[in-house]
Amino acid sequence: MENTPIFFADGENPKMIEAFKKAQATFKYFWRELSWEYRRIIPGLDVACVKLAFTQEINGETLVEHMWINDVNFDGETIYGVLVNQPNELTNVNNGDEIQIPINQISDWLFAAGGKTYGGYTIHAMRSEMSDNEREDHDEAWGLDFGDFNDIFVVSDQKEKPENLIEHPMSKNMKDSLIDFVKNNPEEITAKDELGYTFLHREAIAGNLTSIQVLLESGADKNEKTASGKTALDFAKQLNWEHLIPLL
Repeated sequence: MENTPIFFADGENPKMIEAFKKAQATFKYFWRELSWEYRRIIPGLDVACVKLAFTQEINGETLVEHMWINDVNFDGETIYGVLVNQPNELTNVNNGDEIQIPINQISDWLFAAGGKTYGGYTIHAMRSEMSDNEREDHDEAWGLDFGDFNDIFVVSDQKEKPENLIEHPMSKNMKDSLIDFVKNNPEEITAKDELGYTFLHREAIAGNLTSIQVLLESGADKNEKTASGKTALDFAKQLNWEHLIPLL
């Protein structure tokens, strides 16, 4: 990723604006996948990065550059990571900086696994206007096969298993392990981190229905609030995890 070139595009282009909107609406699937990736013993993702809009006032003009971060974390409101591009014009950020940016400044996200890419809305918008040879060069620069720019997926096996849009397969598969874990570590149900987040908050942000069912059945309090006053239900609503709202 550090050497990935930035392919510039006009931010006012209607295609690009539409891509930004789609990326923001589906970012929750990126975070769901990454939250499970962080629990895997053997990594499953080849790439996981988020593109953000960085701004700076220079000579009375607001400059915007869209750049990628990796080592991504997310608390339901703010995205954290490390900048992996060198700005073209901005001077307030540099390659390697640790970044904190609100969720509404997302312009794209991308993860890749098993040779398949997911997300990459701005990438596909740009690829749609390239010739076949340009697309080939572009994909080669990334080291990824982006496939058909008209067919963008957000979860694995999306066509074959549309239920994966509702819940990540690992959430179901890890049910028994989670039951054992909370039985042997009951303090984890009520534990809070320094920002007041509980296990339940984190599972709600990641959209994990089965995990939330297990936690609630194990005595988790759905009324617990973070230091900023958010319940698990607040996060489910903010991220539009509709399948969690009745439970919470």
